[in-house]
Amino acid sequence: MVATFMPLILSPVVYFLGRRKGINITTWLTFGILAISTTLVIIPCIDLGSGGSYQEIFDWSQLGHFGLKLDGLSIPFAITIYLLSTVIVIYSKPYMVRKILIQFDQLKHSKSTTDSSSYDDAESELYSAKDGKSMSSLVLTTDQKSYLNEQLGLYYSLYLVFAMGMLGTVLATNLFEFYVFFELMLVPSFFLIAFFGYGKRRRTSLMFFFWAHVGAVIMLLGLMAMGFLSGGFDYDVVKANVSQIPSAWIAVIVAALIIGFAVKLGAFLVHIWLPDTYTDAPTPITVLISSAMTGIGAYGLIRIWIDLLSGPGNYSDYAIYINIWGLITMIYGGVMALMQKDIKRVLAYSSISSMGYLLFGIGSESVLGISGAIFMYVTHALGKGLLFMMVGAVILQTGTRNMDKLGGLGGKMPYTAVFAMIGGLTIIGVPITSGFMSEWVLFNGALQNAVVDWSSLKAVSFALAISATILTSAYILWMYKRIFYGVVPETLKNVRDSSKYVLITMGILASLTLILGLYPDLLYKPIIAYVENLYDESPNELKPVKIGAASSQNNNQTNTTLGNGASEEQSGGVNNVTNTLGTPQTQKTHLISGNHLVSYVTI
Repeated sequence: MVATFMPLILSPVVYFLGRRKGINITTWLTFGILAISTTLVIIPCIDLGSGGSYQEIFDWSQLGHFGLKLDGLSIPFAITIYLLSTVIVIYSKPYMVRKILIQFDQLKHSKSTTDSSSYDDAESELYSAKDGKSMSSLVLTTDQKSYLNEQLGLYYSLYLVFAMGMLGTVLATNLFEFYVFFELMLVPSFFLIAFFGYGKRRRTSLMFFFWAHVGAVIMLLGLMAMGFLSGGFDYDVVKANVSQIPSAWIAVIVAALIIGFAVKLGAFLVHIWLPDTYTDAPTPITVLISSAMTGIGAYGLIRIWIDLLSGPGNYSDYAIYINIWGLITMIYGGVMALMQKDIKRVLAYSSISSMGYLLFGIGSESVLGISGAIFMYVTHALGKGLLFMMVGAVILQTGTRNMDKLGGLGGKMPYTAVFAMIGGLTIIGVPITSGFMSEWVLFNGALQNAVVDWSSLKAVSFALAISATILTSAYILWMYKRIFYGVVPETLKNVRDSSKYVLITMGILASLTLILGLYPDLLYKPIIAYVENLYDESPNELKPVKIGAASSQNNNQTNTTLGNGASEEQSGGVNNVTNTLGTPQTQKTHLISGNHLVSYVTI
């Protein structure tokens, strides 16, 4: 609870303190808030080990109970969201200082910031740090300093609300609560693009808001139907009463959920908002939207569709269409990425392709395929985060992101080049990076399912998906070559590596992708334990078995003992915090009265 709401509560403090005390206080206060929140999220995950769940549930309203839950699905999403958000705070400082100072000069000279004729004009070389020095070395006028303090305070306050919205979405235990958080992450991201973006930023932010909101409203219709027809909005109630939903409504609900979450993913045909949003948003926000927010659509498909609506006619009948949609998205994104000269647009279409991998795994109907898709969210966040941070570093030092004007920067920016290569290899899926482990498991699951079903359609889909990885390698290596190899343009002879703020944060993400590549079980154990519980059987040898009607309805039924000795089922209990370990013999229950922890029981 504290980890979720502390950023929201303290966001006004960051804004007003930033206006009065300056950019350093604003930056480190924001970092401290998110670092503490991240620690509070990770601590329960350590106790869970390879399975189980930890949740906090409170009285709320007639719509059900307000709850926050960590389990094998939400753990990788929650940790990734807050780790990235914390790291990008530091990365944001030099980039946003430069961006805000450019805006100040444009306003001072009455130049429009929304009608630039090209992205290079929007980037501008005015504050490029070609000597490698930090933006903090600039001598600012009183007006510049005042404007900078106010705008950076606004940026970080919106940033905190954005991070909180993403975390709340993946921890929610109630359909209405899920929707509230889902919209909460949309509003601050809209203002961050509108206030601090490039190019036609107002048009882009409105298009982003329109597409995201339309997708959310369509999704809401499905959520409302689920809640009303199952007799409640709590996840446990929906799972227990899913059989009460008329079969005629199932197709409507599934269609609403898939369309709503596909818009968030930027899947083919509903991806229109994504390229311009990634291009025109300030790079630190692009990192978060691409690496953390967009993939939440995959979380929604697994949690709301596969988990809550599991059963014949709900998942298996539609999975092959999701699988093929993912394949088309992979290929489309890869082909379009090869045609771009703006680095941000290359990575924007690359993100579309990566979301295709997630859809492909979700539609694989196998433990390994779905587990690989969940892990792919983490590896995409780390790899694509590194590449977008590379773009920001290049912009900071050169003032452009047009690859026609770049080249030979490997010798000028060696650390940036190394970190970018690690990010690129992660997206390609090369061994010892986390990308290899996610792709290996995902494709293994898809192949297993094709073999078990003796399906020629699934076999062809698998073969084409494997072939699509060649496209990924092509556009990543082609982009890298054009930026870091070749002859250095005369205007970039004096370019040096970025400041420590940029390099240290890139180094953290590079280290994480290598660690997870060598020790993937840090996240795979809870992920696979969760996905196995979605299936009728959980044999030692993972098989692509079908999801059945009774799956996940009878899992983790925990008895809680109240303070007065009474007993009630967890699914109907109120005001309890449950921490269920991997083995059914060992269950820990934290009990609270109101909002206070009052006892601890080991059963």
